[in-house]
Amino acid sequence: MEENQQNQQTKSKKMMFSGIICLTIIIALFGGIGCVMGVAPMLNTIMHTAHDLLLNTCFYLMAICVLTGALGKLMVEFGVVDLIEKLVRPLMRPLFHLPGVAALGAVLTFLSDNPAIITLAQDKHFSSYFKKFQYISLTNFGTAFGMGLIVIVFMLGHGYFVEPLIGFFGACVGCIVSTRCMQRFVLKAYPQYLTEDALQGEKFEKQVERPEHKEEKSVFLRTLNSLLDGGKSGVEVGVAIIPGVLIISTLVMILTFGPSKSGEFTGAAYEGIAILPEAANYLNWLLEPLFGFSDPHQIAFPITALGAVGAALSLVPNFVTQGWIDGNAIAVFTGMGMCWSGFLSTHTAMLDTIGYRELTSKAIISHTIGGLCAALVAHWGYLLYTLF
Repeated sequence: MEENQQNQQTKSKKMMFSGIICLTIIIALFGGIGCVMGVAPMLNTIMHTAHDLLLNTCFYLMAICVLTGALGKLMVEFGVVDLIEKLVRPLMRPLFHLPGVAALGAVLTFLSDNPAIITLAQDKHFSSYFKKFQYISLTNFGTAFGMGLIVIVFMLGHGYFVEPLIGFFGACVGCIVSTRCMQRFVLKAYPQYLTEDALQGEKFEKQVERPEHKEEKSVFLRTLNSLLDGGKSGVEVGVAIIPGVLIISTLVMILTFGPSKSGEFTGAAYEGIAILPEAANYLNWLLEPLFGFSDPHQIAFPITALGAVGAALSLVPNFVTQGWIDGNAIAVFTGMGMCWSGFLSTHTAMLDTIGYRELTSKAIISHTIGGLCAALVAHWGYLLYTLF
């Protein structure tokens, strides 16, 4: 009894301490913003920005998710995913040091989101192909392709074609770097994982879950069912994007944009204190040669992508309106957006799901390096493209 009381008291003290820290951070953050903008204009700007993002960005992203979800389900139903997986499979071992079946994980996460790789990894047939160090690195491998189709289609929708493809190539290189780094870190900490199997099980037989539509149904019905099923899943992804866009993007935009044209804070949407561009100016000597960022405001995209790529995409329309973006930025944004795709908010849960939470820090370090490499390759790839 005494031990239980002591444990409860210890937990209570920890909760109080964390509560004090949380309250201090909130007061310092919004108190500082309120001192510059004024409390009333700050609150009005937060509400108006979130409202505008919901109407003009979230629903636009949801529409893309519905369309890409329908396309992805259609590709699954008629075997296109199987075809792509077979074409990509020979590249898995030489590039990623993974079994060929890992190609299916890349295709599925590209069509949907990061957690798809964990759903696949929990399949005993699938995981039996992997050694432990390879199995753990699937979190990095799958994350680099998460929401890839949505990111590329979004960029295409803004009138860019070649640049997103260059960014996609950069994301692939970043994925190789991230996956290989993670495998190296795991083997350094646990050398025995080199030979230990991830799971003893039967051979992988079922490549992908398809909707249970009977073969005797007509092509028209199969197409219609696939489109509707995929559209429904797209709605779920679109709804899941909304909190990240409204919370993270609103805060980032307040830290990115400045006051109104008159120099005053009116409480309108997209006003702020412009701290991030000022900080980026101090790093311009590094950001410009490495990533080709031509405007300090562009630093907001990779920072936001760390938490949620959907929120990062919501920055692009305003950047286009303000003239803060160019072809190089689109290529770099695509590479970093795909490769990082909100990994800081998913890696912990993903590794916890497969039972290797203690390796979270190594996964984060590996993926940070991979995202930077993706941006670097996208930038230099775009420069080579402009020479021809």
